[in-house]
Amino acid sequence: MTEIKLTQYSHGAGCGCKISPEVLGKILHSNEAFPDFKNLIVGNNTRDDAAVMDLGNGTALISTTDFFMPIVDDAFDFGRIASANAISDVYAMGGKPVLAIAILGWPIDKLSPEVAAKVIEGSRKICAEAGIPLAGGHSIDSPEPIFGLAVNGIVPIDHIKTNSGAKTGNILFFTKPIGIGIYTTAEKKGLLKPEHKILAIENMTKLNKLGAILGGMKEVTALTDVTGFGLAGHLKEMCEGSNVHAEIDFNKLPLLPDLEYYIENNCFPGGTTRNWKSYGDAIGNVTDFQKTILADPQTSGGLLIAVEKEGVSALHNVLKENGYKEFVEPMGEIKKLGEGKVIGVR
Repeated sequence: MTEIKLTQYSHGAGCGCKISPEVLGKILHSNEAFPDFKNLIVGNNTRDDAAVMDLGNGTALISTTDFFMPIVDDAFDFGRIASANAISDVYAMGGKPVLAIAILGWPIDKLSPEVAAKVIEGSRKICAEAGIPLAGGHSIDSPEPIFGLAVNGIVPIDHIKTNSGAKTGNILFFTKPIGIGIYTTAEKKGLLKPEHKILAIENMTKLNKLGAILGGMKEVTALTDVTGFGLAGHLKEMCEGSNVHAEIDFNKLPLLPDLEYYIENNCFPGGTTRNWKSYGDAIGNVTDFQKTILADPQTSGGLLIAVEKEGVSALHNVLKENGYKEFVEPMGEIKKLGEGKVIGVR
């Protein structure tokens, strides 16, 4: 088969395709009154990662969907990344995925069915790692390649985590290095170092299974995964949902290697600029470098965790036991909401 570079067929890439927070707010705004579903625990009224419905038996159904255009050239890797990203929303609610169905848009006049089959193979690979079936799906003929999943999960009611439970004094942790948007832009420009290509794919295909464990920790007060809005955007949603302020220690953020080099070569996606335009006025004084990092769109990013100070030791143990020992350093703290910016950076 002739080598196909999928990123040449799309105008956007990965979670950088997401509509900006500012525009999304306008889309979701409505003055209409809608029925009140008493069993709907988490819905459109918050900016959480998934919807959650009480099943009435002590457990809840988690339902989510996520899809985007290619962020890498290889079809198999695209399927893996898109699937890991979609499944992550279930983990981010503290639950365990149980079922996935595929969402495929394919330009059949430009790309062969065999290439699409590679995408599906990649998806099956990740679903198998998550212990769930890829049980069906839907496909359309579209101008650009699109792939993702609709995923259902299950969670005990008392294990549900949202992004709106953070409390003053909580400590913040993050479980993947930042910089995927920068790396993938560098790849499109032909500037990404070979060793960094492998690193990027490894990070984007790593499942956030840790979330299901964190769901059982009462000391964890808020949880979300960081994707297209960047670390600052998702932390802002957590702060606003919890009515708190956050202080970030920028030097403690986990970063991918050589980001300064790539930024100096203008390797950052358009989503970074859109993100900062949407929420930059809520962030304290930052350098241009810090701005580019904080607003960098992540695809299949890590888990942003708010934990009580008394639970930090227990969280350290969980991180170490599950292969996250390099992320035991806290990157910030939740503080009382004042009159300043939503997020401070030091």
